[in-house]
Amino acid sequence: MTASTAERRPLGAQISHLLRARGVDTIFGIPGVHNQEMYRGIEEAGITHVLARHEQGAGFMADGYARASGKPGIAYVITGPGLCNTMTPLGQAYSDSVPVLAISSCLDETAATRGQLHQMRDQVGAGATVCEWSLEARDAVSAYALIDRALDEMRCGRPRPRHLQVPIGTLQAEAQPFPAAPSVAPARPVDAAALDRLVAALEGARRPLFILGGGAVAGADAWRQVIRRLNAASFTTYAGRGIMGADAPLDFGSYLARPDSAGVIASADVVVAVGTELAEVDLWRRELGHTAPLIRVDVDPAQLAAAPGTATAIQADAAAVAEALLQRALPAPADGWSAQEVAAARMRWRAAVDTERPGIVPVCDVLAEAVPEDTMIFSDMTQFAYAANEVWPVSRPGHWHHPCGFGTLGYALPAAIGGAVARPGRPTLAIAGDYGFQYTVQEMGTAVELGLPLPILLWDNTKLGEIEDSMVGAQIAPNAVVAHNPDFAALARAYGARAETPRDADALRAAVSGAFAADRPTLIRVAPGQLA
Repeated sequence: MTASTAERRPLGAQISHLLRARGVDTIFGIPGVHNQEMYRGIEEAGITHVLARHEQGAGFMADGYARASGKPGIAYVITGPGLCNTMTPLGQAYSDSVPVLAISSCLDETAATRGQLHQMRDQVGAGATVCEWSLEARDAVSAYALIDRALDEMRCGRPRPRHLQVPIGTLQAEAQPFPAAPSVAPARPVDAAALDRLVAALEGARRPLFILGGGAVAGADAWRQVIRRLNAASFTTYAGRGIMGADAPLDFGSYLARPDSAGVIASADVVVAVGTELAEVDLWRRELGHTAPLIRVDVDPAQLAAAPGTATAIQADAAAVAEALLQRALPAPADGWSAQEVAAARMRWRAAVDTERPGIVPVCDVLAEAVPEDTMIFSDMTQFAYAANEVWPVSRPGHWHHPCGFGTLGYALPAAIGGAVARPGRPTLAIAGDYGFQYTVQEMGTAVELGLPLPILLWDNTKLGEIEDSMVGAQIAPNAVVAHNPDFAALARAYGARAETPRDADALRAAVSGAFAADRPTLIRVAPGQLA
């Protein structure tokens, strides 16, 4: 393709124009002298840039944006420390299968020269530890091809993060225009023989059980129809919450981590796990507990190969499998489960959560009634969220996001900012603990700058409560679990945010309602025993 002078731009600008042409409308990041060429074309391309206060925040914002929008989240970061600061959110995105593309600058030469600004021994290698791949583009053609490859792989395969770095000199050099978008290959049809085996396994089952993970969210409506037609029971992982709705009579909810859920699973005569790793962070025990045949549906062949005890493995997009099942004659509805059995188990497990973490379940109940149904929630690693992940009823799939696998602190606030940017005009809520909140508290400035009506529920138990409980349980003196906290309300106001400290349930409801209607974020501090 021959380019006119007008079509040629520095590669850094071309990259922004390429991303806009591929549907990207928002980029999260921080400019620096090394990546400033990437900022030359952002406004000209019509892309909104959200300025984070730390690259970790930029990465989490891109993660939250991706989860809320279903599109890849894009982060621009600088050489060296910029990428290193983004590695925690990239690791979280890898663990939770979130499509994030981090584009960084890099030094032109590192083999013979030492002592350069932001120099690392192996920047590509560092990115590779937390991404599906981490590669360097040394010319414009390679940069265009790798960006398209990343976006295509995220769309068609398991949507994990990628990292692309481009040398500073290459970003500065004039580059030819990027090509038209590559044609997207049609989705591979679901294997008919595998579907036959699945239907055959369900035939005659009196107690079929489905376990639905985050991979089933995109096909939630179809899976709900399949399971209801079969009169099957279900569990969801934390990432799969909402797939069955909040009132499905045969849904055991997200109580997989309850130890005696293994007994329920053992009573099933066929178990179908859809879009879930059944990992430690899903079960918190070594074994699922099934004695019947286990059927796995997953887009990732590596995941299927790593699942011992699987009777049938179906490598396919979970939504496609559900749609294909709806086109078939399904077995007659099962009669082995009862709504009373399911309700009794859920009541027992809810009581166990309330006993283990006193005072949290009643607050969850108040909040669940106070937030609009369409609220998208981003939670942090905090005891409040651990309890809420089990007891808070979620009516819509993909509306609660928790850093399950990597388990990083500091996720909720910046991820909620990204989610709110992706869903303007719709409600978003962040839930954080007092300790984890301080990992990324500086992103309050970004939320204020954007004028986001974002309630931030801060559970302030003045300590690392979960670690204290674990240490006591292990008969270890609970050292280093109590830290001096700031005046959180004053801190929020210092950033220009609102702050509330409700003293009873009615005041909490009013604070949440007011926060959704405000013109800026609102910190709502709740401490154990605070609500009358």
